[in-house]
Amino acid sequence: MADSSITKQALAGSLRELMEDLPFDKINVAQICERCGMNRKSFYYHFKDKYDLVNWIFDTEFIALASASAASETYQERWDFIESVCVFFYENRGFYQKALRISGQNSFLDHFTEYIGPILKSRLTCLIGNEQVDEFTIDFFTDAILCAMKRWLLARNCMPPEEFVPKVKGLIQSGAVAICQELGGESAVKTAPACWATGPPSDFSKWS
Repeated sequence: MADSSITKQALAGSLRELMEDLPFDKINVAQICERCGMNRKSFYYHFKDKYDLVNWIFDTEFIALASASAASETYQERWDFIESVCVFFYENRGFYQKALRISGQNSFLDHFTEYIGPILKSRLTCLIGNEQVDEFTIDFFTDAILCAMKRWLLARNCMPPEEFVPKVKGLIQSGAVAICQELGGESAVKTAPACWATGPPSDFSKWS
């Protein structure tokens, strides 16, 4: 198991280095192997193709972050998780900006969406969800954050997370307030969802 992990990490490091200088579509398995002194047999023993390797890099790096926040309970802790996700991508943006531009079957963009989407949805279900807010609305906000994150990361002048996250938070909060107002008035905002008890102020006017 240890040898397998070392081999995977070596291949991952090789791909990262190559992506610093070359577009992903110009990189092949032979180059990845040559750079780290591995053979193609070793590569295909561990990965299906170079797309699979990109996804493995993300899964390996991100899983620790996601696991650490699995027990998040309060409103603020859930927003802290979303901010930590943005910090992770910002600090590694050189790699992930190129990864997100990979197109075609098994692209990282599809993997990113499939992986991050459910995690964001679970956090947003607590942040804005209650019996009055349906799944369509939660899905809408989840997709909105995913699209915003992609656009943010791919921007030429990617703003720091401490600027980006408050913008997203403000839009989500304003949207949640508007929805709850429409569905049940101010009283609905004050009582929903339960996790708001440790988040937004009880005075609705301060949150709108």
